[in-house]
Amino acid sequence: MGLCRREIRKRLAAIGEDIESLTAILITHEHTDHTSGLTSVMKEGERRIPVYLSFGTAEYVDWNGSAPALERFQAGCSFTVGDFDVSSFTIPHDAADPVGFTVKADGVRIAIATDLGYVTDSLRFHLRGADIVILESNHDLEMLRVGPYPWSVKQRVMSRRGHLSNEVAANFVRKHLDTTVSTLILGHISEHNNHPELVRNLGLKALDGRALFTRLVVAEPGVQSEVFCY
Repeated sequence: MGLCRREIRKRLAAIGEDIESLTAILITHEHTDHTSGLTSVMKEGERRIPVYLSFGTAEYVDWNGSAPALERFQAGCSFTVGDFDVSSFTIPHDAADPVGFTVKADGVRIAIATDLGYVTDSLRFHLRGADIVILESNHDLEMLRVGPYPWSVKQRVMSRRGHLSNEVAANFVRKHLDTTVSTLILGHISEHNNHPELVRNLGLKALDGRALFTRLVVAEPGVQSEVFCY
C-alpha cells in the first residue's frame, strides 16, 4: 500500500487481478512507504475494504479524512481473513507498533518479515515451517556509509530499530533458515544504498553448502515480481 492507486491497479492487472477484487488489506506499520496508497484505494463511494492493523499502528496512520473499515488486533495475535489463517508477530523497527505476518492457506505457509533492525528469537520462531519466506535485505553497509543520506538517517537505518543489512540477512539464511523453505525472497532493497546483484551474491553464498532445495528470488525495487504458485 505504499504505492499510488494507479500503480497498485497496474501491478494487480499485470498478474490478472483487479483492484476492485481486493477483500482485505494487511498493514505492518504506519510508515508512508507502506501506507501512502491506502486512502486512494479506499476512495469515497467505493466499497469499504477491511484494513487489518495493530492497535498502535491504527493510531498513527494518516487517514486523510476517510473512514476505513478497521480490523484492529493486538500485536502477536492470530486471526482469520477469509480462507487465510494469519499470525502477527512484533518486530524491532522505529514505528509505533510494527509487526510481521505469517499467512497460511491450503497447506502453504508464507512468512513476511521486512523493516526490522535485527533478527529476534521471535522472528526465528515465526519463520519456522514456512514454505515461502520474504525477508528484508535492505542495504550494503559500505554503500550506506558513503551514500547520500544524512548521518542521522544512516544511524537510524543501521540501528537495532532500523533495517537489516545484506550481511545480517545472509547470516540468518546461513545459520537459521528452515529446511522447509522452498522459496526465499530477499526484498525491501534500498535504491540508494544497495544493488540487487550484491543481494543475490550474498544470498547464494549463504545458501551454498546447506544442501537445501531453496530457490532464491531477489525482489528488485520498482520491478513487478513473478507470481509464486504452489
